[in-house]
Amino acid sequence: MGWVDLVSVIALLQFGFFGILVGRARGQYGIRAPATTGNEMFERMYRVHMNTLELLVVFVPAMYLAAKYWAPEAVAGVGAIYVVGRMVYWKSYIKDPASRSLGYGLSAFPALGLLFAALVGVALAALK
Repeated sequence: MGWVDLVSVIALLQFGFFGILVGRARGQYGIRAPATTGNEMFERMYRVHMNTLELLVVFVPAMYLAAKYWAPEAVAGVGAIYVVGRMVYWKSYIKDPASRSLGYGLSAFPALGLLFAALVGVALAALK
């Protein structure tokens, strides 16, 4: 499970990093809390952070559940794709939000795949 733990920690650190970027963008673009609008570049960074949160709440539990039933190394490999996908999403969304599809797919599909793997694992265990 060490690889699963490592990927989880990296994903959580990545989320924290995106949060730091949001804070920095607040200062750079003069967006005072609690506002979440007012400058397009700030809003892009904010959306990257929030979209990452939206996926993270599925990704982390799904990864641990899937690792209970399937090879943890394979599960961590799928998780690593998620982390790379989030980086691609961040870079592309900041550049041009219309170009975010690849990064989104590289992070949403692994998260959903892990959730499905967990469901299958649970179902197979229940049938035994």
